[in-house]
Amino acid sequence: MTRTPEDRPEFRLFGRAQGKPLSARQQGLVDGLLPRIALPETGPVDPARLLPDSSAHVLEIGFGGGEHLAAQAARHPDTGYIGIEPFLNGVAKALTYVEEAALDNVRLWRGDAREILPRFADASLDRIFLLFPDPWHKKRHAKRRFVQHATRDAFARILKPRGQLRIATDVKSYADHCMIELSGDERFDWPAAKADDWRIPPADHITTRYEQKGLGDCAPVFMDFVRV
Repeated sequence: MTRTPEDRPEFRLFGRAQGKPLSARQQGLVDGLLPRIALPETGPVDPARLLPDSSAHVLEIGFGGGEHLAAQAARHPDTGYIGIEPFLNGVAKALTYVEEAALDNVRLWRGDAREILPRFADASLDRIFLLFPDPWHKKRHAKRRFVQHATRDAFARILKPRGQLRIATDVKSYADHCMIELSGDERFDWPAAKADDWRIPPADHITTRYEQKGLGDCAPVFMDFVRV
């Protein structure tokens, strides 16, 4: 049975881990489907072994309700997708997409990505998505932002050479924070040449309902970093 974030006190989750009660269908999927497609509880995480029929392997961190993850997986059935999300309701929603579309190229993990990233094999991912993470606006909460030195190092380790890290945010201070963390790191290249390169959504971007709400203080910024 998959452990919940509450079972792992060494990793403190800020914010809620669950919202409203799950529907009977959602609870059934959490009890039945999730254990079948969950990442292993212990030991190394090797995407090539988990999804051996996939020609490429992609990780989405904090997938929310799973709209983007499921849509990408449906568009690219030859690519394996791994999603990590601590919020139970989001995991349950993602499971409904997986079931409805019969997606066999998706694996999920309910928990804090900071815990499981160290278990990923070196140079095992072609791409990482981090879309509209919690910005933690207040200065005293900045240390809670997901993009930090440790996660930057993890991204560099688990991405393949020329692998892509896409970070999207609609909060200016978070965009600035990410640029400070990553643009000066010689392990990453930011090939943007003009403003439209980060102002216009990439051709393969899938807009989610959360993004459409426009809760941030700026238009969405899309930063595609490449592992050197």
